Amino acid sequence: MSNVVSLQLPPGTKQPSHADVVIIGGGIMGTSIAFHLAEAGVRNIVIVDRSELGAGSSSKPLGGVRATFSDPANIVLGQRSLAAFDTFQQRFATDIGLRKVGYLFLCRSESEMLDCERSTIIQNGLGGDSRMVSPAEAIGINPFLSQDALMGASYSPNDGFAEPGKVVRAYADAAAALGVRILEHTEVMDVGTTGASISSVTTNRGTIRTEAVICCAGAWSRRIGAMADVSLPVVPLRRQIGITRQMSTPMPTVPFTLDLSTTMYFHNYRNGMLLGISNTNQEPGFDRDFTHEWLPEFTAAARVCAPALAEPDLEGGWAGLYENTPDHNALIGTSQSVEGFYYATGFSGHGFLQGPAVGELIRDLYLGRESFMDHTSFSAERFETAEHRIQEVHII
Repeated sequence: MSNVVSLQLPPGTKQPSHADVVIIGGGIMGTSIAFHLAEAGVRNIVIVDRSELGAGSSSKPLGGVRATFSDPANIVLGQRSLAAFDTFQQRFATDIGLRKVGYLFLCRSESEMLDCERSTIIQNGLGGDSRMVSPAEAIGINPFLSQDALMGASYSPNDGFAEPGKVVRAYADAAAALGVRILEHTEVMDVGTTGASISSVTTNRGTIRTEAVICCAGAWSRRIGAMADVSLPVVPLRRQIGITRQMSTPMPTVPFTLDLSTTMYFHNYRNGMLLGISNTNQEPGFDRDFTHEWLPEFTAAARVCAPALAEPDLEGGWAGLYENTPDHNALIGTSQSVEGFYYATGFSGHGFLQGPAVGELIRDLYLGRESFMDHTSFSAERFETAEHRIQEVHII
C-alpha cells in the first residue's frame, strides 16, 4: 500500500515570484510545519517538493508512534505528538488508522535491562505510563515471543502505530485551505543568500524571492544545506519492510515489538504482519529498490526471539530511506551563520512519530516565541564537539 499523497492540484498551479516562507520538502515535516505556521497567521507560504507530497521518507515508514525514548527531549516530542495523534480525527476529520497497541522493547542482556529501567523512570517522570515486565508477562502480551530468550522487556501501552500517508494528506489539505501554496514536481536548484541572509530559492520553474527557508528535505537535506553553506550532516540509508501473506482470519493482536539486541521488529498489518530489521550490511545511499537480502538476518533474529516468524512468507514489502545523523537523532533549529535558514530533518527513523510536535516547535522558532520545549539540544551545531551529541537508547 502506497503512502504517497496526491492532492490533485490544478495543473496550472504557478510558482510565485515571492514568498514569506519557502518550505523545502512535502513530507510529514513540511506539511506539519506549513499547517502550524498558517494556523498561527503566517501568510504567503510555499511548499516545494521534487516529487509528490509524502513520496520521500514519509511514504515508507513503519508508522510507529511512541514516546518510548531515553533522552528527555525525544520523550517530550513523542508525548506531544501522541497527544496530537489522539485528537487528529476530531480535529481534521480524518481517520489515520491509529492503533494504540503499545510498544514492547525486548531485553536480552543485563545492560539492556538497566537501560530500559532507567528510560522507564525518565519517561514516567515526564508523564508517561511505561513499565518493565517479566518474560512471562511479555509472552502474555505477545504470544509470538520465546520466554527463554528474554530477561525482561519494557512496555508502553499508550504507544502504537498509524498511517503516515493519511496524516500527510490531512496536514496538506488543511494547510492549503489556509492559503499555503503547494508545488509538486518542483526541484530546488539553488538557495540564494545575500550577505549572510537567505534571499531566494531557485527551482526548475524559476526563482522565488524569500527571506526564510525551512529545510525539510529528509535524506536529501545535506545537498539543500550546502546550497546555502549550511552543514546538515544527513546520510541516506535504505531500510526495508516486509509484509507477510494475508491470512483468512486475523493474527493475534500484538504490540509494536522490537528486539534491542538485533533491531528485529514486527507488528500487525491487517490479517498479516509487518516486519523487518535494520540490516547491518546496508551501505549508505539513495537506493530504494526492495530486495530480500535482509531476510537471512531477520530470520536469524526471529529464531531466537519469535520462532514462528522465522522464514516469513512475504507477499510484498517496500524500501525507504532513513535520514541518519551521526548520533541518529534529529536536527531541529536555525542556522547560526545564515539568517533565515531553518531546518527540521535528520530524524533517523523517528520523523513520523515526532512530526506534529516539530511542526509546533518550528512555528514558534520562526515566530520568535517561547515554545513547549527547548530545541537547542537538536541543533546541528552539536556536532562541532563530541560531548553535545545526544545519547539515545531506543533507536533502531
